[in-house]
Amino acid sequence: MASKPGGAHSPKGGSFLIENHGHEHIFTPEDVTEEQRMFARTAEEFLRKEVIPREDGIYAKDYAVHRELMLKCGELGLLSIDIPEKYGGLGLNKVSSAVVGEQFALQASFAGTQSSHVNIGTLPIVFFGTEAQKRKYLPKLASGEWIGAYALTEPHSGSDALAARTKAVLSPGGKHYILNGQKMWITNGGFADLFTVFAKVNGEKFTAFLVERGEGLVSGHEEKKLGLDGSSTTALMLEDCRVPVENVLGEIGMGHKVALNVLNIGRLKLGARSVGTIKLSLGESVRYAKERRQFGRAIAEFGLIKKKIADMAIVAYVGEAILYRTLGMIDDALELVDKDDPQQVLATVEGFAPECSIIKIWLTEALAGVVDEEVQIFGGYGFSKDYPAERAYRDARIARIYEGTNEINRIVIATQLLRRAKKGDLPLMEAAERIAGSSSINAPGQAGDSFADEHRIVAGAKAMTLLSFREAVNVYGGEIREEQEALGLIAEMAAETYAMESALLRTEKLISKRGADQAAVQSDIVRIFTREAAARVERAAGTIASETAEDGEGLEELIDKLAHRAPIKTIRARRRVADAMIDAGKYCL
Repeated sequence: MASKPGGAHSPKGGSFLIENHGHEHIFTPEDVTEEQRMFARTAEEFLRKEVIPREDGIYAKDYAVHRELMLKCGELGLLSIDIPEKYGGLGLNKVSSAVVGEQFALQASFAGTQSSHVNIGTLPIVFFGTEAQKRKYLPKLASGEWIGAYALTEPHSGSDALAARTKAVLSPGGKHYILNGQKMWITNGGFADLFTVFAKVNGEKFTAFLVERGEGLVSGHEEKKLGLDGSSTTALMLEDCRVPVENVLGEIGMGHKVALNVLNIGRLKLGARSVGTIKLSLGESVRYAKERRQFGRAIAEFGLIKKKIADMAIVAYVGEAILYRTLGMIDDALELVDKDDPQQVLATVEGFAPECSIIKIWLTEALAGVVDEEVQIFGGYGFSKDYPAERAYRDARIARIYEGTNEINRIVIATQLLRRAKKGDLPLMEAAERIAGSSSINAPGQAGDSFADEHRIVAGAKAMTLLSFREAVNVYGGEIREEQEALGLIAEMAAETYAMESALLRTEKLISKRGADQAAVQSDIVRIFTREAAARVERAAGTIASETAEDGEGLEELIDKLAHRAPIKTIRARRRVADAMIDAGKYCL
């Protein structure tokens, strides 16, 4: 279970910009229970002993291999974490789901099969299914007897899901809907038994349907993909496909709720798998750098290689902090609602949509940088299919596209903040006004604290983000949604601020439990990251200031006052971080 807030109010999504949250109230990876770690070890053992030895069959897209492994997943409970117990599931919390999901990074293609099944293949029924639908389908999905898939994208509609052309027309007898259309990029499309298909009733009302494989539903050929090339990805043709009226999922015309809300949990789980992949890539890079010798030395001894290893460790540590802080907040919030009511659960998760989208963009872009540097460390061997770096590089690329492109997720972050500010749920404008009228900012750290500078840096980043948000709203007004560049910058500022604070709070909590001596590397990471992330926030704020002010003054002057620059010897700090990873031979935090 997530750590309790200790009497403090539970934070709302986006509230990190206007509130100071103490380290005692956040959940960190160090708070994961032994029971949860045992479950993660079960998943890791399954991947290493059962899945990886079958890689030839996975990459050959042998559907029988995938189905056999999925049945074993079901036996181990690895498909049922998010399914309520009364439907054959385990009904565990989001932290438990994440620690298991992280282990599936060990085999990315099979992770595509498993994650699509447990997330977008199963969760729509958990959240939107009728009692009859849940009893009919969830036990089969929990066991792996049936495989689930999700059919939303079409040749002409990707991010714009509501532009779908697939139609559903009620049959003359009123017992079936007749579906016609085509879907694209369907993971598990070659062998799934049950599809959540989106179509427009009478060409107008966007609706979700549960469609069993059978007459009228035809899978296309397997796509030849850049990465995840062992997972099944096909088109789906619907030709007079008869679907019983009782298989409408949710309400007619409300398919967008099914399509969009489930993605928040998918973003969390993609974040967990991204963390796992970052750690694996770091481990492979360290192993190779210690073995590869040039100029009479292991390349791990060279400063520029150490910098790359340190940067990998930094994003792994910060990424874990972001992910588990968010998971803890969601699990705490879920303790306050009826978890047997799927709509309450979904609404609770949706409340943290800004953080879910931050996890998606921050971690997948961190992953992109890590696998790129992995190839660079391997040098020419990194370009060879005989070495692990090449596959990691290809497999990682899709992460910035699915579960909502990173561009869409930037818009989600900014527009969610905008919507909540307008509704009065999140007083961002009021907080910005107070900052604009003050000559100083409040930071929770006190003079003499070991992280006093870092607290001031985070406070400055929050203030810059809020002032930039206020400036953009005031200048663009009702047209702000068309100013995607500005919205993207605000999203990036919010993401970097959340990342800084999450890493800082994680480290303070670690020190409070183990002492500063046991967190020296983590402290180095926080000090490096806060300064570099703050510089990115400052640059983004400066861009917005230049675009929104006629004379370039006002906001720019405030930004300069808010920036807290406290230089440290980052080269030496990075070397210490890298040396810790090299000595351990892997990510060791």
